[in-house]
Amino acid sequence: MVAIAPHGPRHRRQPRAALSLVVAGIVATLMSAVPILYLVRRGAEAGWERIIEILGRAEVVELTGRSLALSAAVGLVAGTVGTATAWLCECTSLRFRTWWIAAIVAPMAIPSYVTAYAWVSLSPTMASIGGAVLVLSGVTIPLVHLHVSATIRRIDPALEEVASSLGWSPSRVTLRLLVPQMRRGIASGVLLTMLYVLADFGAVATMRLPVFTWVIHGAYKASFDPNRAAVLATVLCLVAVVLVMLERTVRGRATSARLGSGSVRPRALTSLGRWEPLAHLGLAAIASLSVGFPLLRSLHWVVAGSSNVELAEFLPALGSTAALGAAVALATVSLAIPLAWLTARHSSPSVLAAERSVLVIHSLPGIVVALSFVYLGTRVLLPIYQEWPIVVLGLSSLLLALAVGVLRTAFEQQSISLIHAAGAAGLGEVPTLLRVGLPLALPAIGASLATIALHTAKELPMTLLLRPSGADTLATRLWTWAGIADDGSVGPYALSLIVLAVPPTVLMAISDRRRISSQRLAPAEAVQR
Repeated sequence: MVAIAPHGPRHRRQPRAALSLVVAGIVATLMSAVPILYLVRRGAEAGWERIIEILGRAEVVELTGRSLALSAAVGLVAGTVGTATAWLCECTSLRFRTWWIAAIVAPMAIPSYVTAYAWVSLSPTMASIGGAVLVLSGVTIPLVHLHVSATIRRIDPALEEVASSLGWSPSRVTLRLLVPQMRRGIASGVLLTMLYVLADFGAVATMRLPVFTWVIHGAYKASFDPNRAAVLATVLCLVAVVLVMLERTVRGRATSARLGSGSVRPRALTSLGRWEPLAHLGLAAIASLSVGFPLLRSLHWVVAGSSNVELAEFLPALGSTAALGAAVALATVSLAIPLAWLTARHSSPSVLAAERSVLVIHSLPGIVVALSFVYLGTRVLLPIYQEWPIVVLGLSSLLLALAVGVLRTAFEQQSISLIHAAGAAGLGEVPTLLRVGLPLALPAIGASLATIALHTAKELPMTLLLRPSGADTLATRLWTWAGIADDGSVGPYALSLIVLAVPPTVLMAISDRRRISSQRLAPAEAVQR
């Protein structure tokens, strides 16, 4: 069963963390802090007079309002739709769920500028805030879906079964019991969605929507004015801080955990009955808008246009994309695990500040993070500058928040009794993490690896600025051909990025279900964060 423990001093977390975990957390935090240090240095070079002059413009207020309005609209749409799709795929008798999961998550691999260009090229009227909401919602729905799905998989269904035996209707069970336990996953997913929108450049640039990222990029491009761009990026960073603080408030202070023992089994699925065709229709509409439309437009570009892409150009780009995605995913999740564990098990101000700083970095435009690592590479890491290792470091810094959010939620929902039992058996905190925490967090780890790899495949600014000379990925080649409006040559790369998303998503869904069907639950009790 699941219960919410009352707040009280006797439910405090472990007061001291293992030194090795603290060191690992510090390394992750410092690496993610590189862009902040870069902005501070650029701000210092600009001087207070220049900073005040920039902040005093009406442009800053307009940019802030427009950027927040866009991120809020996308967060509302993606949060609602992503939660609904997660509930349908995890809690109902929906047929073909594995394929629906693949279709829902696949848009994460599609660059936002490809989808935006597909819509704008069809109808110029889509170049508006409404068009941006449509495009960015399709891209970010998978973020919320994965967060909420990982949360649902860790919820003990025993309480739902008891409520059903007492005569509660399926809708009442969902709204009164399941949704409150999902709120952490929902809040985390919506926050990251809003931060993603604040940081996105491709879609808003294609839509010609003047928000922070577009203006910041223009400041770098026009006479290369890094100081003005750094001041605007700092404002964007402060907006992100407010969102992070809001997320902490929404998630609340209590943590759900298991009470009692049993075995993890497929939960009693809610029968959709006559509503199932409508559910399939809704999922088909989502998949058609976010995957089907850009796919058809890409096919049109391939068929209707003449492609100049040669196999000798395409295969190296494909290999570089796959290798880079795997390397970044492993590096990012490895960095995120100790920080997520510390955040879930220790409530010190320094740990919480480290987590929030990581989330803030995710809100920065990719070009700002890329330039910060260009600055670091040319002054500190010269031996690996414009080599793949610095690309991995830069992307890990940019994407670290995606893994920390998922893993923190998974660690928070684990049984505290298992942690205490491991300590009583003589295990230190690190062995407890390795032998207890990580095995129970495998669904979240799988979701994080998939998320990071798919985001790496479509990342553009970081790869463009830091990649080795002469090396390319699918995204950089696509960008090159798109820059000269060669639709026929854009098509093969756009199709490849779309197709690349499906296999890892299907494998993740299948492996998660096989693992859950055979895993055993251990005793647990209600705990206080």
